[in-house]
Amino acid sequence: DLVMAVGSPFELSQSFTTGIISATDRNNVGINIYESFIQTDAAINPGNSGGPLVNMAGEVVGVNSAIVTGGRGNDGIGFAIPIDMASNVADQLIKEGKVSRSRIGIKLDPLTPVLAKQLGLESGARGILVGEVVPGGPADKAGLKQGDVIVGFGGEKVDGIPSFRLKVSSSPAGKSFEVEYYRDGQHKTAAIVPAPEDKVVFDIERDAQKGDQQSETK
Repeated sequence: DLVMAVGSPFELSQSFTTGIISATDRNNVGINIYESFIQTDAAINPGNSGGPLVNMAGEVVGVNSAIVTGGRGNDGIGFAIPIDMASNVADQLIKEGKVSRSRIGIKLDPLTPVLAKQLGLESGARGILVGEVVPGGPADKAGLKQGDVIVGFGGEKVDGIPSFRLKVSSSPAGKSFEVEYYRDGQHKTAAIVPAPEDKVVFDIERDAQKGDQQSETK
C-alpha cells in the first residue's frame, strides 16, 4: 500500500514523503519490549517522530517512530507504531493516567525445530514453550504446565515470543481467552483469564523487589 509520512524533518515543517508499506508486525527491532512496527520506505528523518503515517485516503495508519540508518539520514527503512496500538495506549492514558499491561504468569521459551521434534510436533511447528508457571497465576489456574507448547491465543496463531508477549500484554485483564496448546503431542484447549501485571509476580521479581526495599532501609 502507498503511504505518506508527515512531519518536520530537520526542522522543515509541513513536510511530506511518500513510499510503500514494506512489512508489518516487525517485532524484533529492539526499541521496546512490546513491538509490532509497520516498516515503510517513505523517507523518515530526525524530526518526523510523532508525525502521522497516512494512506492514500488520508487515514492515519501509524505514528512515525524510528529509522535504521548508517548516519542521521534516511536509508529507506523507517518504522511506525500501528494506529490501533497507539490509540489503545492513548485511551488508557486518558482514562486511567497510565498504561496497564496484562500477564498470564508463564516464562516464555523459544520453540526450536529440535525441541518441536522431541515433543512430537509436526515439522515447522510454530509456537512458544512454557518454561515456568507462576503458582496461582492465570496459566496455573487454566491448567497449563511446564513443557506445554502454546500455538494459539484468542483465536490467533502464536508464531513466536515477541508477538505472543504483545497479544497477552494488550489483552484486557479479567476477560477470558481461549488458549491452544500441545502436551505430549496432544492438542488441547483451555480458557485463560489474564490478570494485571502487578498481580502476577515471578519469584525472581519478588526477590529483586525485596532487595530494593532492603537497600532503601539501610
